[in-house]
Amino acid sequence: MTTEIKRSQETHQTLWDLSVPGRSGIRLPNSDVPEQALPDASLLRDELPLPELSELAVVRHFTQLSQKNFSVDTNFYPLGSCTMKYNPKINDVVASTPGFSAIHPLQPEETVQGALELMHNLQGILQEVTGMPASTLAPLAGAHGELSGVLMIRAYHERNGDSKRKIMLIPDSAHGTNPSSASMAGFDVVTVPSDEQGNMDLKALEAVADDNLAGLMITLPSTLGLFDPGIVKICGIVHKAGGLVYGDGANMNAIMGRVKLNDLGFDVVHLNLHKTTSTPHGGGGPGAGPICVGEKLVQYMPSPVVERQGTAGQETYKLVTPPDTIGALSAGHGNFGVLVRSYAYLRALGADGIRQASGDAVLNANYLMKRLKHVYYLPYDRTCMHEAVFSGKWQRVEGVKALDVSKRLIDYGVHPPTMYFPLIVEEALMIEPTETESKETLDSFVDVMIAIASESTKSPEVLVAAPHNTPVGRLDEARASRQPDVRYRA
Repeated sequence: MTTEIKRSQETHQTLWDLSVPGRSGIRLPNSDVPEQALPDASLLRDELPLPELSELAVVRHFTQLSQKNFSVDTNFYPLGSCTMKYNPKINDVVASTPGFSAIHPLQPEETVQGALELMHNLQGILQEVTGMPASTLAPLAGAHGELSGVLMIRAYHERNGDSKRKIMLIPDSAHGTNPSSASMAGFDVVTVPSDEQGNMDLKALEAVADDNLAGLMITLPSTLGLFDPGIVKICGIVHKAGGLVYGDGANMNAIMGRVKLNDLGFDVVHLNLHKTTSTPHGGGGPGAGPICVGEKLVQYMPSPVVERQGTAGQETYKLVTPPDTIGALSAGHGNFGVLVRSYAYLRALGADGIRQASGDAVLNANYLMKRLKHVYYLPYDRTCMHEAVFSGKWQRVEGVKALDVSKRLIDYGVHPPTMYFPLIVEEALMIEPTETESKETLDSFVDVMIAIASESTKSPEVLVAAPHNTPVGRLDEARASRQPDVRYRA
């Protein structure tokens, strides 16, 4: 059987293909309520075919589909800048308890004191990790946290009468959401270049840090997987010009328990709990992007914030609104189930465990970097943090692109890394092993990457046509984006 035939059969074995007229997987009992009239005929559909199958056929169909899914529970997932690490199952158990899963955001506060206490305690842990004096759990994701942070910076300047401060500086290696968030908040984005070591160019920063500056958005460690040794000086330059520093905390898993961003000069930072603290990540959500703020911005935080009131032993917890808040970011109080999982993770680790997690993440990334830098070009050959950014330009000489390397990884049972980002790295391959992977897994991945590099020289046509053993082969990605085919037609 050819690969093409096998793929075709697997792809088209849908519930409709398996359907047999008259077959049923369930028999409904006689109704025990009075029969009701049907809606108006104009609202009814006679042409809606439904598959007819046994219960066993339905179970097997969806089970087989689930086995085609790629997940961190089944295979290695070195997706750079996204921290696709193992999610402890005990966190799901905790979040599923009725006291957390069966409550509603509109319940009276006195009926959900346990949930509010958890949120207050989580705020405190995040403040301890970042060194910031205040926080709110309201943002629903990282980019949501970014937007709230820059809106607070805008509110701060407007209250101080600095309405002319419209410039938001962003490094050329930044996440794409940074300029988007700044633009949505009404700022004009100015890009600051990196120097030859991958750090921010300080001279370029000083040249644009004037009295029109609102702030700087910077990721630490950067998307290059590097810790900028000039970060304190960077924050000082921005502050001297009257601006504020926003920290994109997407990569906090590399420094949590080791560096407090408030001590470095940051004024506000968001944390991606849906990656850093191990909650389910991917598929569009749910997420959580709490923000932690310095003294200058406490009064502008979005609502709600959980506050503890009363004396020791008689505490109550209330949802409060800061005096000059930028407003509510969403209905409810954030993605509560994610917050519960994050709290369980952080409490289970404790201070020592949090520090070890970041240390292991950095150790694993540097191990991979050292073993692969002689096979794939390393544009910034220095100690990295949680991820290493390679370039596939050596393979490009043979006509093989970073995309081809990534597609070939699928054949070996490895999820592709992030590709073509950061934009300042040609044929970028951003690889993040995370702290939860063993040395054996990393060694196996290295062997695969070396084998693919060898194939790029000896048989590049294999990579260009990859993947070869998946239900769906190489797609026309431009067409798939413009003309997605997501509907079954018999």
